[in-house]
Order: sequence, then structure tokens, then C-alpha cells
Amino acid sequence: MSNFIYSKMSGKNDAMYGKFEHPIKMLIEAESNAQEKHKGIVDVLFNVEKSNRYAETIIGESDFDTFQHAKEGQGAENDSVEMTFKKTIEHIAFMKEFTITKEMADDAKSGISADIKSKPKKFVRAYYKTRNKLASWALINGTKTTGVFNKATVDLTTADGLSLFHSAHKYYKPEMKGTQSNYFYGDIASDSQKLEEALGVLANKLRNFKDENGEVMEYVADIIIVPCNRPKLEAMVKKVVGSERTVGSNNNDINTQYGNWTVVVLPGWETADDRLMIMSSEANENLYGNMFYNRVPLDIRSNIDDHTRNYYWNGYCRFGVGFNTWKHIALAVHSEGTVSGATKLA
Repeated sequence: MSNFIYSKMSGKNDAMYGKFEHPIKMLIEAESNAQEKHKGIVDVLFNVEKSNRYAETIIGESDFDTFQHAKEGQGAENDSVEMTFKKTIEHIAFMKEFTITKEMADDAKSGISADIKSKPKKFVRAYYKTRNKLASWALINGTKTTGVFNKATVDLTTADGLSLFHSAHKYYKPEMKGTQSNYFYGDIASDSQKLEEALGVLANKLRNFKDENGEVMEYVADIIIVPCNRPKLEAMVKKVVGSERTVGSNNNDINTQYGNWTVVVLPGWETADDRLMIMSSEANENLYGNMFYNRVPLDIRSNIDDHTRNYYWNGYCRFGVGFNTWKHIALAVHSEGTVSGATKLA
């Protein structure tokens, strides 16, 4: 069973329930295989890693400086890297059960009824939905330092101790003065031309994010993430990135954003204004930006409740989500007025 741990009924030899066990296991396996064929938010926007610890710590390092000239016969200058920020992401345990009542089992004279078949399929879908909803929720709440998801408190800070989207991200080295912002506001969506201009400015901002040595990293943004409840913004974004010429231009100008982007409509991201995120998939991978750790795959056990005679299936899983850095992503809000905590886009 793909990525699942399955345990048979512990010490129970009930002929009636025994006839359900193998078919239900096959239903769970088939549904798991079907779900894995469809990439979700976790697969598209996060780095997915396995873990065998209670938490995972990502340690950042500075880069080597450029090579220096060496005179004839002389050796090279020694260079080294130093540890910068580190980020620890703790794993979260989740559980769920479904039950087949004694009456349902009694009435299923031959084969498995439609009601019984639906339960394991929905059970597996709930597991994958939890993973994707947690990942989406973490990005949606990227202006916060912490939040509660399904009763679990989740740390949403990056390695510098600030929220994912912030106007004053710090350098690790105290001698590096100033801060950097990846949270902006301005006229980004009043019309298609403004949106095209804003995407160009935002991409430039992301490309010019600096590392801990103050060097420009030059990552190229290639993903646009938009809310799921802003249909006009969604349509405008798709037109802008999908048209060879500037939308609405009398001069039929070349569209500088054409072909540069993948558009992701983020499920659950419902906003009262137009806003969007841009991200570099390369920076996300190289810098360990959005992280999702699989600690324990879905562990499924079945048993019979002696008090009710009901047949229940219990699922346990554990995974962690978090952000190591902010330098792979940026958030922009459409607003003529000042947005608290954000930098004016210019």
C-alpha cells in the first residue's frame, strides 16, 4: 500500500468482520493510488522531505567569496563559510477514525454495501486533504508568526524569527546594515497594464533579494499564487501571463510577462481585496523555503469495539510544515493607502 502502514485486526477472529477486512484494505489502497496521481499544493509549492526525528532543523550557511588572484608560485587564500540562521520545524500528529456499525455489517448479506465502500475512500481523501489544507493554510497565514490549525499550534516564522511576509527581514551578520522586504502594497490590479507592470517590479524585487553577504541572488520568479475568491483578478492574471501582447494596449506592445509564469489558485485563500504572491521554484528548492516533512505515513489499524460490537478503523499520521527562509517568495496587496507592515511597491 503506497506510503501507508497497515495493521490487521489485533487478535480478533470474527468471521463476519473478517470478510470485510481485505476488500476494505483494497479500497483504501486503490483510493490512495488515485490520490497520488493528482499533485496537490504540497507537491507544487513545497519541498517534501522524509524525517525520522521529532523535528527537523535547517542550518543556513554563508557562501564562499569570489576567487582571488594568486601570483605565480603562491598558494590560494583560505576561505570558509559560517553558519547563519537555523530553523527548527516540529512535526504534528493527526488522527481520525471511521466506523462500520454492527447493524451495517449484519445487513450486508453479500459483498460490501455502497455505504461501507464510501467510508474508506472518504477516509483516504481526508488524509490527503489534511496535508494540502495545512500547506495552504501556512501560506495564507504568512503574515503571522503563529497560528492554530485543527487544534495544533504551528510556528509560522522563518529562520530570522519574523513572519514569512515582512517588511523588515534582518541579516544574520550584525555588520550588515538595513533590512529587506518581501511584503508590498500598491496599485497592482486596477487594470491589466498595471498588473503587468506590478509583476515586472515584483519579479525584479525578488531577483534582487540579497544573501547574508549582501550579494544579489538573482533568482527568477516563475509562479503566481492568487486567492480562490477573486475571479476578476484570476482572469486578469491569466490574460496577462497568457497573452503575447500587452492586454488593452493601443500600441500592441510586447507583453514582458508572457510565458514566464505558472498560475496557482490557492484553495482556501479567500481575501477581501486583490492580492497575490510570486515565487521562484528554483529559490524555493535551493534555499529550502517552503518545507513539508513526512514523519509518519498514514498508519491504519482496524479492530472491534467490544462494548458496541462496531468495527472501527483508526488512522494516525504525523507531519511538519514551516518556512526556513523568505527569499523565495513575496506578497503584494492592491491598495492605494498604506498597508500595515508592508512596503510601498515602487
